[in-house]
Amino acid sequence: MDPQSLAYALVQLVHNFGAVAVVGGAVGARWLARDAPATQRKLGWLVLGGWLAQAASGAGFGAVSYHFYGRFPDLHDLALAALAIKLACAASGILLATAYLRRAAVWPLALQAAVWKLLIVLGATALGAAAFLRWFA
Repeated sequence: MDPQSLAYALVQLVHNFGAVAVVGGAVGARWLARDAPATQRKLGWLVLGGWLAQAASGAGFGAVSYHFYGRFPDLHDLALAALAIKLACAASGILLATAYLRRAAVWPLALQAAVWKLLIVLGATALGAAAFLRWFA
């Protein structure tokens, strides 16, 4: 077994589960648990964990490349733009999920719904950018 391939596969595994948590958790909170604040809070933790997993595993891809090649991946302009979008989505998702967990109890329901919608958009945008990053790297 090739250690490099194993390392990339393990990082990809974490990355994939993070993506599921980010999008699935936000969708579930917005539509399936709309009237269940306790469940939404649990899903908020899931979404935050997903964004943290996305950020850590994204860095993990670079770390694996650096470890095995002695340099970071050579990314072309479109891939760099996609990476920048993913980084912005992850940073925004982490901040927004954290704000939700800290303050949602005092927020109006309309603001809570807007936060979940925005978290869905951030997750979907990151997933879309991931496709471009993967194929144009």
